[in-house]
Amino acid sequence: MGLGGLGAGAALASFGRAAQALGVGQPAPELSAEGPQGPLRLAQFRGQFVYLDFWASWCGPCRQSFPWLNVMHERYAAQNLRILAINVDQRREDAQRFLARHPANFLVAYDNEGQTPRAYAVKTMPSSVLIDGQGRVLMRHQGFREEEAPALEAELRRALGLGRS
Repeated sequence: MGLGGLGAGAALASFGRAAQALGVGQPAPELSAEGPQGPLRLAQFRGQFVYLDFWASWCGPCRQSFPWLNVMHERYAAQNLRILAINVDQRREDAQRFLARHPANFLVAYDNEGQTPRAYAVKTMPSSVLIDGQGRVLMRHQGFREEEAPALEAELRRALGLGRS
């Protein structure tokens, strides 16, 4: 079942029940998301850091996170960081309306069946996972608050081997 028949809370609860907590150092699960040119696979990003961001059109903190994600994309693309935002809305039109108001300069993919968030044990929106070039989980983060953005960027820089900001 897609997310459309479920309320936001029920949808997130079903994500959390479907997978065990995914820990730092573990292999990242495969993606089940559709990108602009078709299905996306982690192997496409081998050798690069991938910051997976799970979001939905109804998520208030997601609206706040997109400008920050745009800055992170611009700032760290040269350090081999790829930002991949996976939308979980059942209707792609909802995501497209969101993107018209909150543009993304990074890769956006769609998983209206919720398979990828289940595999990553997503419990809240937005949630993010940083994956290294060998496909291992380096970092997990739940939620987004603008006042926490500098600390999150510092954690991201450390994971990328860039030290302090």
